[in-house]
Amino acid sequence: MRFSFVTIGSLSAVLFLVQAAEAGVADSLIPHRAVYDLELDSSSDQSGIESMFGRMVYEFNGSPCEGYTVGFRFVTQLDTGRSTRLTDQQTTTYEDLESRTFRFLTKSYVNQQLDLEVRGSARAEADAIEVRLQDPKRDDLTLVSAQFPTAQMISLIEKAKQGETFFQSRLFDGSDEGRKVMLTTSVVGAARVSEEGPEELKVTGELGKQPTWPVTIAYFDEAENNDGTPVYRISFKLYENGITRDLTMDYGEFALKGTLADLEIFDQSVCD
Repeated sequence: MRFSFVTIGSLSAVLFLVQAAEAGVADSLIPHRAVYDLELDSSSDQSGIESMFGRMVYEFNGSPCEGYTVGFRFVTQLDTGRSTRLTDQQTTTYEDLESRTFRFLTKSYVNQQLDLEVRGSARAEADAIEVRLQDPKRDDLTLVSAQFPTAQMISLIEKAKQGETFFQSRLFDGSDEGRKVMLTTSVVGAARVSEEGPEELKVTGELGKQPTWPVTIAYFDEAENNDGTPVYRISFKLYENGITRDLTMDYGEFALKGTLADLEIFDQSVCD
């Protein structure tokens, strides 16, 4: 999945052109709804943040034959000591792995007032991403070649299963008004079963006994960041079925921690 301060692109969370060899990974992704409680993990004096908390809800549905839909909501309340700000981002996407197409709609609210609506679609060609924007204004763009979120997640899991620990890829998820491709650098640790507290075990159940990969992904804006500093980083534990937990979202001047608070597994569609 990908996040930013007021807007999020895909935990989706979590993340991200699928080849025939990867079909088994796509089949293993489980439709589910995950809820994460968010709290401020750290902040610098420059951030001006005294407190911050919120909730993130991620709903993943679909199959390789019918495509994948993601519903994503990210709500935070920030207190600087002088003012309080409530942000609410609501994102819906549809991704077809076979046709390599992607549709996205994001509505961002600040203090319960609509601040920005972004709507568009994209198609991955051999060497580029063709984007057609409808809102906030109509435009057609050609961007560098990149993956869409679910395809990138499948690729990430495939590489992790093969034992790759460091790799880069480009991601387009419709964030930043649908006008940018982000360069991502992923670091994946060895899979292992992590200890969980009693509250986590209530949520994960039998899933908690399965191994996870510790993953850190750094996101870079190549057009604006020439010093090698990422725009932000996310770290999480990743199950082979695409479910994530133990999130940390680091924006430099502050970081948020996300704890899996509720998990619902949906029935899985079977392709003919």
